[in-house]
Amino acid sequence: MNPTGSFTTLEDWLPWLESLSPREIVLGLERVHEVLQRLALPRPERVIHVAGTNGKGSSVAMLEALLRVDGAVTGCYTSPHVLRYNERIRIDGRPASDARILQAFVAVEAARGEVPLTYFEFGTLAALVAFAAAGIDALILEVGMGGRLDAVNAVEPDASLITNISLDHCAWLGTDRESIAIEKAGIMRASTPVVFGSTDVPAAIGACASEIGADLLLAGTDFDYALNTPADGTWSWRGQHVQLETLQRPALAGDIQLQNAAAVLALAEAMGLQRLLTPAVIDKAFAALDLPGRFQFVDKRRKWLLDVAHNADAARVLAESLAGLSVAGKITAVIGMQADKDVQGIVAPLSGLVDSWIAITVAGLRGEPAATLARDIANQCNKPCLIADDLSQAMQIADSRAGKDDLVLVTGSFFVVGPALEWLQKE
Repeated sequence: MNPTGSFTTLEDWLPWLESLSPREIVLGLERVHEVLQRLALPRPERVIHVAGTNGKGSSVAMLEALLRVDGAVTGCYTSPHVLRYNERIRIDGRPASDARILQAFVAVEAARGEVPLTYFEFGTLAALVAFAAAGIDALILEVGMGGRLDAVNAVEPDASLITNISLDHCAWLGTDRESIAIEKAGIMRASTPVVFGSTDVPAAIGACASEIGADLLLAGTDFDYALNTPADGTWSWRGQHVQLETLQRPALAGDIQLQNAAAVLALAEAMGLQRLLTPAVIDKAFAALDLPGRFQFVDKRRKWLLDVAHNADAARVLAESLAGLSVAGKITAVIGMQADKDVQGIVAPLSGLVDSWIAITVAGLRGEPAATLARDIANQCNKPCLIADDLSQAMQIADSRAGKDDLVLVTGSFFVVGPALEWLQKE
């Protein structure tokens, strides 16, 4: 018997959604296509797909801000969330209300009938229902994993952005960058623009674009960016037909955000939105960006730094930003990972910066046991690594041991950073 008829809150629905599929990840579009056809939703004026190993959330936020400055009513779908499920479904810059999401859940459940859906597939369809009900103009969809077989790829895009490609989700996408590139290239469409945001371009990206006739724009070739000298905090951007000087840095921390911003501007130009490519518009759009868990500082008795880095490339970027800080004292890292992650690749860039570690087990089916993680960290870094029973205990240990000049880093997973933020908010 289906229990959803008695559900009245997100707290009722979400555990049930998590139980829908015995496997957490099931790639394929057939199920989503079938339910989407039954829902018969209107198509927004503009649809943008965003894929890539890292930087998707930041890029979506930048695209959203840029389009909203232009007056568009935006719908943004991202995952995972940091604090609340509502973060995944943003309408005109704000998380969707519980009521809006509940209505969407009911609609998807009614439409799917006996079609099996995973948690992510159900959530993707619900987001599309919520966006349709809100009457959005522009839809920005972040790929959950890969691209070719990801649920969001059931919606035809007018333009696509691939931020970068490195090793992650290897059990599902492949064990080398070229294999992963083929999966992510699946969001490309014939005669539509696709921007690749990194200068490190796998051969498969160009090959796939040529094969289907996509309009591929490459960083370093079709567009570029640079920090201005002397270093005054501004940067410059060059597109195919537009060149901009003295842009203000985006509000999101880290030099990597300039790479993300450059790709977003290239996509705007490719979509014919040259009217948005002025310093006044761009600076206004990017000045108010705020994404929890991305190199985020929190001062609560101690200085905390929270970052959702969960693969080797993201850890390298985190380490570069961390090295640029002036930390007078020691750095302690609270870390937890999912079992399919590259522990060595994540820990190695941070090992020379972190003085001590506290390992926890990430909740869920794929959490790496804290004891295993601690052993791997200790072997690799030759530095102490404590094992905490849970996130709360790890935070308490870090809080009690850190001095006024010390820094506590919390990293390794969205499922560590989110609960850590909740813990800090309650303190």
